[in-house]
Amino acid sequence: MRAFLERTGLAGPRMRWWFLYIGVFYVCWLAVMAGQNRWSEVASHWPISVVMTFGSLVAGSTPMGGGTVAFPFLVLVFGQPPSMGRNFGLTIQALGMTSAMIFILCRRTPIQSAILAWTAAGAVAGLLAGTFLIAPWLAANTVKLAFSCLWMSFGMLTLAKNVEICSLVGAPRIAGAAAMRAGLAVGAAGGITTALIGVGVEMMTYTTLVLLYRNDLKVAVPTAVSGMALASVLGTALHLAMGDIEPSVWSNWLAAAPIVVLGAPAGAFLVSVIPRVRTLFFISLLCVTQFVWTLYHVGPSGAEWAFVAVSLGAAAAIFTALYRRGKSAVPKPELERILS
Repeated sequence: MRAFLERTGLAGPRMRWWFLYIGVFYVCWLAVMAGQNRWSEVASHWPISVVMTFGSLVAGSTPMGGGTVAFPFLVLVFGQPPSMGRNFGLTIQALGMTSAMIFILCRRTPIQSAILAWTAAGAVAGLLAGTFLIAPWLAANTVKLAFSCLWMSFGMLTLAKNVEICSLVGAPRIAGAAAMRAGLAVGAAGGITTALIGVGVEMMTYTTLVLLYRNDLKVAVPTAVSGMALASVLGTALHLAMGDIEPSVWSNWLAAAPIVVLGAPAGAFLVSVIPRVRTLFFISLLCVTQFVWTLYHVGPSGAEWAFVAVSLGAAAAIFTALYRRGKSAVPKPELERILS
């Protein structure tokens, strides 16, 4: 057993904090389930448990939050409104991706801590702006298409640059004014998308780190996962204060939570041992599939097709600019490694 714990990174005194988090969760979950006798109600929501078994592994091992899997199933398959998909994504990520973040920190996995701190600060502004200034004006179909375009753009990036991205080694240490500028921009933009669809901070953090700063995925993915964890906690707190989280969100949450709290950390471990190129190619194909699926489901109007074209074009332009800037500004021989 000791050898297994050491091999998986579960040994050592720091891991007691993660085990404490897991233990406290299960005690609270059992208390709610038994105290309110919600066994049959939660059992009826078993489909979301199946969905989030996969979603939690994706959340911990890739720059995609668990809401990326939950949102299309809840909205497109189960016919729920986008606001419900967003709120479930935020609440389940606040549990699962926080578990993954604690696991990452306890294992001393290297992350870009300065970028992470500024991203969280920027996410506060983005969440507030997205929630109160943008979301009230968007139709449900626009939100669905925004989600689809966000992850289609990630799929396009991965298909185009996956081999190169997966070959990156080491990472430039980002601090000071550079970390502040990048973190605030990523946090604000990601916070706006998170306010609309429940995800976004993780993908924007990841693309900035790998395209602009040429970071190894072993640094970029854990940093992105941690950024989405913090944004999800902030988003959940905001919607709890607003009182607009639907009762069905909590029923689904109780059904998926016991799986997600372990699945996301398992994904965080897997990212260090599974083949990167094939995994990200598989994820990119899922992004393309959900894009086609969403277009079929929504049946966009002329204006909505224009929105899709502009969104994908803007994403491609931004990714290209970041890539070119990163290639010219961070020559590989000068990278300061933060990997042990």
